[in-house]
Amino acid sequence: MTTTATAKGRSGSSRTAGARRPEARLSADEARRLALRAQGLLGAPDRRAGTRGVLRRLGAVQLDTISVLARSHELVPYARLGAVGRDAVESAYWSGEHAFEYWSHAACILPIEEWPLFAFRRRAMKARGHRWHVMKDSERSCAAVRARLEADGPLTAGALGGAKNGGEWWDWSETKIAVEWLLDTGEVVCTRRRGWKRVYDLAERAVPEALFHDGLDDAECVRRLVAQAGTAMGVATRADLADYHRLKGEQVDAVVDDTGLVPVEVEGWGKPAWADPAALADGARGRHRTTLLSPFDSLIWDRPRTERIFGFTHRLEAYVPKPKRVHGYFAMPLLTGGRLAGRVDPAREGRTLVARQVSLEDAKAVEPMARALWEAAGWVGCDAVRVERCDDAGLAAALVAALDREP
Repeated sequence: MTTTATAKGRSGSSRTAGARRPEARLSADEARRLALRAQGLLGAPDRRAGTRGVLRRLGAVQLDTISVLARSHELVPYARLGAVGRDAVESAYWSGEHAFEYWSHAACILPIEEWPLFAFRRRAMKARGHRWHVMKDSERSCAAVRARLEADGPLTAGALGGAKNGGEWWDWSETKIAVEWLLDTGEVVCTRRRGWKRVYDLAERAVPEALFHDGLDDAECVRRLVAQAGTAMGVATRADLADYHRLKGEQVDAVVDDTGLVPVEVEGWGKPAWADPAALADGARGRHRTTLLSPFDSLIWDRPRTERIFGFTHRLEAYVPKPKRVHGYFAMPLLTGGRLAGRVDPAREGRTLVARQVSLEDAKAVEPMARALWEAAGWVGCDAVRVERCDDAGLAAALVAALDREP
């Protein structure tokens, strides 16, 4: 890493992304290691901090309905901590006043400390006046939801009076529309998921008093979220910083000089970038984790960033018609040696983990894939692994042999 002395002051900035002189020049390899270290995938895992520590480090853990080996929010701490119990993961997220669910990169579990930072988004939702569903009698419907939660909460939409009108999944009941609107605007908070259903409570009761305020103006909310995103990514472009919490590029431009992130130049990126100064000072050292990643993991959820850092093109194909899939329904990238070296589309059949389709970059990925499959199998209660298909016949035989050598 090459550093360049520059003025450290933040005042009087031009508010134009990339206008300040880079304070360091990073090789592509250094940038990749910074990203891995920031995401908790390089160096010894902090097992004492556990799942809650992972959540606070990342700032957001994406939720998704798909469950193959496990749901994505379970796979994220697993990738960093190893075979932590799945019940322990759920308890860490939802017991006590540690987290809430809201709109960040998508629907995400967020550390409760971030409640004030999303005031700008709650205000924007309220100013819009409605979500894509329109209530017939919004005032009465919202009042009814508030009253029920005040008397009986926390409750699911079903317990409040039903989530659907009897049609397709998007045909919501008036009650469901009302409670989601109150969640969008901050009167209601999702305190946990039960059977994948949101459990709602009044925000004034569920959010700790010290955090239950919307006193930060929009600029300060965005500034803190951009700073958090930069720390969570280690090094990032303007587009990366915006994508992490789904901000706009111009919002990043307006605050990035005041975040404490430092401008850097990264070999091969061709765009201005910013890095966490603590990460630059600490360096990116430590042992690499070998694991399977959820496609919704924050290390790889931004596909252009994934291609730029790892030279690895990955797409979720769950919603692609089966005949058009290249790598499978829920292909999980293999992370090993700090690189993405393959992918596997997994499934479970009883106590067997089935690798329905495996793709490996080269022969060096065979042993790591075998280790990752066995570790995942043990985590979800399987005691056998079977490979159904591998894109390379020679590597398929090597993988089967490696699996036989493991446990």
